[in-house]
Amino acid sequence: MVQSQALQSLTIGKLAAAGGVGVETIRFYQRRGLLETPTRHDAIRRYGLDDLRRLRFIRQAQSAGFTLEEIKELLDLDASDDRARVRELAKSRVKALDSKISELERARNALRKLARECGSGAAGPCPILASFEN
Repeated sequence: MVQSQALQSLTIGKLAAAGGVGVETIRFYQRRGLLETPTRHDAIRRYGLDDLRRLRFIRQAQSAGFTLEEIKELLDLDASDDRARVRELAKSRVKALDSKISELERARNALRKLARECGSGAAGPCPILASFEN
């Protein structure tokens, strides 16, 4: 019960700490319309569990590669219950991630090849260093 009440009355510092961000990040999200700015009670703004959930969602969506604009749209779509658009955004993000994964795999494979060649003991400059000159 005490923990539940504490989560309904978080200061901006406690919200930031619970969400794993800085206070300025909270303010930035508020300016961008991602988080609400609560009214002051006794000169202090208080945040609740819904604010913490929203903050955690924003952070998870960023980790998945969504831009802040896309996250704002997702949050707005949640209120409108437009699942088709949410699904469309998610599929688009998956496609972009797949492309990035392919790009990273190609880079990893090229670097592995260069590392093998560099370790072969052949004379001359290391192929890894030489590849950066091109």
